[in-house]
Amino acid sequence: MSKQGRVVTDSMIGLKMPNSSRITPRVATVLGQNPSPFTGPGTNTYIVGTSKRPLLLDTGEGVAIYADLLETALKELSGGTELERIVLTHAHVDHLGGVKQVIEKFGEMEVLKMPWEGHDAPAGAVSAIGHDSVVHTEGATLRAVFTPGHAPDHLCYYLEEERALFTGDVVLGAGTTVIPDDTGDLGEYMDSLRRLLALDLETIYPAHGPVIRNPKEKIGEYIAHRELRERQVLEALAEGVPLDAMAIVKKIYVDVPEYLHPAAASSIRSHLKKLEREGRVVEHEKRWSAN
Repeated sequence: MSKQGRVVTDSMIGLKMPNSSRITPRVATVLGQNPSPFTGPGTNTYIVGTSKRPLLLDTGEGVAIYADLLETALKELSGGTELERIVLTHAHVDHLGGVKQVIEKFGEMEVLKMPWEGHDAPAGAVSAIGHDSVVHTEGATLRAVFTPGHAPDHLCYYLEEERALFTGDVVLGAGTTVIPDDTGDLGEYMDSLRRLLALDLETIYPAHGPVIRNPKEKIGEYIAHRELRERQVLEALAEGVPLDAMAIVKKIYVDVPEYLHPAAASSIRSHLKKLEREGRVVEHEKRWSAN
């Protein structure tokens, strides 16, 4: 097995983030208070705009302390106590699970997202938006960029005034994102990364981890990371012994703690499905072989 190392070398493990902070005159962040091995310090929710009634981008998953923290942050960072509306990147619970909590605290407001049938219920009624939709608020213009792969409904948002991008879970501030093998699609994810690479970017505001100041380099690393993983999968299968996904993980993810192996196996299965569509591997009884 080739020891090629990792392309993305940073990690969410042990990472700390402030509860709230002002990043630029039109962007502030409030931490969702939902730390875990998969969310790192928690979900970054963003206050966007220059008025006392800004947008909220993503809501965390509904942790009790979050609503009070958001209220305090609004007063301190924006000078107000109201929100104009909620904008969501996608339907995973750590992004929309707090919608009802926020509405209970701040009152009824519009919730914008790309619909995903059967997954949007925690957000209540949503106003449908899609690729190239434009969301205006005072001091900020957000343009939606369709970026499926991690989730089929995933939208990133390009902040035109800053040449910045809210990337949700497509690009993280540290480590790499999981591609779920049931609802994700690695081929679409790679296309999404290349779509982002073509944007004129100065900054990335990720849903997890710190702000990214070298966006082109980071996106390039993400693409190279997935290409490396694909080569490693094919190397593991080239030995001629049919392997299940977890056996491949144990060969490849030698520097990753075992409690993260199930998530790694989900991404590996996504790689295998992509390779199967391309006719490069075959599956029999959940074991995979090179074709």
